[in-house]
Amino acid sequence: MKQTATSAVVDGVALITLDNPPVNALSASLRQGLQAELEQAFSDKAVRAIILLCAGRTFIAGADITEFGQPWQPPSLPDLCAMLDDAPKPVVAAIHGTALGGGFELALACHYRVAAQSARVGLPEVHLGLLPGAGGTQRVPRIVGAETALEIITS
Repeated sequence: MKQTATSAVVDGVALITLDNPPVNALSASLRQGLQAELEQAFSDKAVRAIILLCAGRTFIAGADITEFGQPWQPPSLPDLCAMLDDAPKPVVAAIHGTALGGGFELALACHYRVAAQSARVGLPEVHLGLLPGAGGTQRVPRIVGAETALEIITS
């Protein structure tokens, strides 16, 4: 598997960069790489905070459709979201481009989110009759309120 997650520690901040061109899809290798980098940052006493960012033109644009029909490999997206939600150090998602589906759910699980003004977020799977599978429909209303959450989820 190719390396899709790397990190560097700068002034006590772990910068975890995800890089899975062209759209940083949530492939098995990306999920596994993110899990490993998070575990490393959590255990590193020199790390006081974590920033999750993505290389290329977009944050995470959702599932890796090239893996549909293949045997599933851990970790699951809900497990990664729980890991972020329960992180012992603050985690910030730095969003640019799009954060869709699982990418948006991953950002929602972080303690804080910072987005470029041009960034777009959403849960497009609802338009296919699918429920977001990693807690996005619960996290969005908690963060932005019910009215804005309904607009985000259905648009």
